[in-house]
Formats: sequence, structure tokens, C-alpha cells
Amino acid sequence: MLTNKPRGTNDFLPGEVEKWQYLEGLIRELFANYHYKEIRTPIFEHTELFLRSVGETSDIVSKEMYSFEDKGMRHVTLRPEGTAGVVRAFVENKLFAQSLPQKLYYIGPMFRYDQPQAGRYRQFHQLGCEVLGSADPTVDAEVITFAVDLFSKLGLQSLSVLINTVGCDNCRPRYQEALKAYFSQYKSELCPTCLERLEKNPLRLLDCKEEACKRIASHAPTTLEYACDDCRAHFDKVCSYLESVGVDYQVDTSLVRGLDYYTQTAFEVVMNKVGSQQNAICGGGRYNKLVSQVGGEDIPGMGFAAGMERVLLTIEEEGIQLPIPEGIDVYVAPLGDAAKKVCFELTHTLRQKGYTCETDYLSKSIKAQMKTADKNHARYSIIIGDDELAQNVAVVRNMAESSQETVPMDQVLDYIK
Repeated sequence: MLTNKPRGTNDFLPGEVEKWQYLEGLIRELFANYHYKEIRTPIFEHTELFLRSVGETSDIVSKEMYSFEDKGMRHVTLRPEGTAGVVRAFVENKLFAQSLPQKLYYIGPMFRYDQPQAGRYRQFHQLGCEVLGSADPTVDAEVITFAVDLFSKLGLQSLSVLINTVGCDNCRPRYQEALKAYFSQYKSELCPTCLERLEKNPLRLLDCKEEACKRIASHAPTTLEYACDDCRAHFDKVCSYLESVGVDYQVDTSLVRGLDYYTQTAFEVVMNKVGSQQNAICGGGRYNKLVSQVGGEDIPGMGFAAGMERVLLTIEEEGIQLPIPEGIDVYVAPLGDAAKKVCFELTHTLRQKGYTCETDYLSKSIKAQMKTADKNHARYSIIIGDDELAQNVAVVRNMAESSQETVPMDQVLDYIK
């Protein structure tokens, strides 16, 4: 019996894969323009890395991680997000000893045991970047600007940025106490998860998706009200830099993101759809303590990540046609056994010259082969049979114009060129 793919995973078939290739190509091209370098980290890491970085009270760690013991009885986890692994690699490989800041990006699969739905899967793919080694607010603005730039180049419109400051070690404790005092009034109305968060990590109360908890959180004290002078000044500068390059943003004091490592800046890029809620397509923020949490020095960081499935789904919903080239340059059609070797050699030569080329492998009739050429959107077909072999010529057909010409065999390449 055929085994189906695991729930929450996908097969990406020809026709769909080309969209992924286009998106990945644009991502790499744009990151190169911003002078980011690609990094590739393991798909699984020691579980402790995510406990220390993402946070034990986060939904990712408490509900969604794929964790298991390997044959050496080591606790390992399929990576649920990209930042922790990049920071671990930064520390372990001593990238901090090179020129700072280090500007890194990644593209790859992540894993979360989540409820599968449109644009959200248990194996999904993220693009993201991390800038390690600078606390300057220009870095925050650059990362946010990159995200907006990428989505704009994909044709997405009506983009805006939601931005907030989530404070630092100096001002966050005071804010957390204020949250505890506020939410304690509503203990009887909070969900079980939020009751646990109230004691362990009050900031997570603002991230709950339960309607009752969201209603209560909408009137909670805000991070901006409790931000220290340094955090407020940093936030104001980030906003000023965004304004200077025309990035539309809105201050959202309820935005805290779903990961515990964020400090100061937190943001999301959203699509503003008429008659519907804002649709977040990426998010990120600053994490000035994360490097030290995973065993490194006290080095600041800033980054963002976007789910590629979500991005492609949004492109589809907006009716955007990606400029993916279709078709092949040449279809080589052999007629009869004698012509097969000549056509095989010609196909190889054309490919060596850089042409996209296909030929017949099923001994089809000329009519069937021309249908195949049409299906493959071939610009030209080269037809060689016994008569053409005897005269040392080939028939070259312009598929778009339905015209053809007999060309000496030694001139076929020049004719195609």
C-alpha cells in the first residue's frame, strides 16, 4: 500500500518549483545588493539551544517543537526557526573575531508541530537574515527596509510596517510587574496557558490568540509607557530612519512577537487588505542578549524571518504572475532508428552550447513529436529522418510561425544561433 506524505508537509512538483526558484533567486540577488552573505546551519540542533534562546514559555518550545533522543541518547530538535542556529554558528565558529557587523542570511526548511492550514505547515521554509555586532538603530531600519524592498519587488502592494519596542533589561522588569498587576484582575477569565504565563513570563500574555485574552490584553499597559530613555531614543531613531526612506509604518504597542529573545525593536510587515484584517507576511526584531545566552560574548543582533509558503500564497491571492520563463529553445525530433544517434549527438551539442533542449525517447510519430514540442513551448524544432540523413540536411521549424526551412547539417547551429 502506498504511504502518503506526512500531514503538514508538501511535495513541490514541476510547475510549482519554478516559483520557488524565482523567489530564491530574487532573495539571493537582493541580499547581495545589501552585502549579506549566506550561511547554512544544521536542520537539527541540541534541544538546549532552543530552550535557552526561544524561551521555555513560548508556544514554539512548549507546544510545537519536534524533539527526540538520537541513538546516542542526546536530546535533539528539528529547528523550529533560524535565528538560534545562526547565532550558535556565529559563536562556535568565532565569526565575532572577524570584522563586525556580520551580515548573514539563510533559506531553508523549519519544523513545527502546528495545526496545518493555508500557508502554515509542519515542515515549512523560511528566508531570514541576522546582523550581529551592531546596536545602531540604522541596522534595525535596514533590516526592515530590506523586507519591504523584497516584497515590493515581488509586486506586493499596500505594505506597511507595524513596529514597537519591547524594552530592555533595565525597563522590562518594571513593565512586567505592571502587566502582572493588570492581568491579575482577570484571572478568572484567562485561558489556562495565560494563567501559567502570568507567573512565568507576563509579556507572553500579549501574544495570546484566545479571544477573551485578546480582549483583556487590548487595554493592558503598553511597552512604550514603560520604556526607558535609551529604549525610547533608539525607537525614535529607527522610526526616523524609516521615514527618511519613505517606509510606511504604524506604531503597534501590542506587538511583542512570539519569541522570548527580542529586546527593543519588534516589527512585522503586513498587507493592508480592503475589508479584511491585516495579513502579516514577515516579522523580526532586535535581540541584544541572545549571543550571550547561547554562550558567546555580549554582542547585539537584529534580524527577521518570513515563511516562504506564506509569501507565495500571498502572491497567488494578489493575482501576481511571476516572470518565470517558459519553454525550451529547441526540440530535436528523430524519425527512425538511423536518425536517433545523429539527433542524440545534436541534442548534446546544443546543450553544450547553452541551449535548453529536449528530444524524443519513445519513438513517437512526427505528429506526436510536434505535439510534444508544442507542449514544451519549444521555439524551434529540428526534424531529422532518413531523407534528411541521405541529403545531410535537417528541417528547422519555427514553432511560433509554423514555418520551416531545410538547412545543411553543418549550418544548423549557426541557423539556431
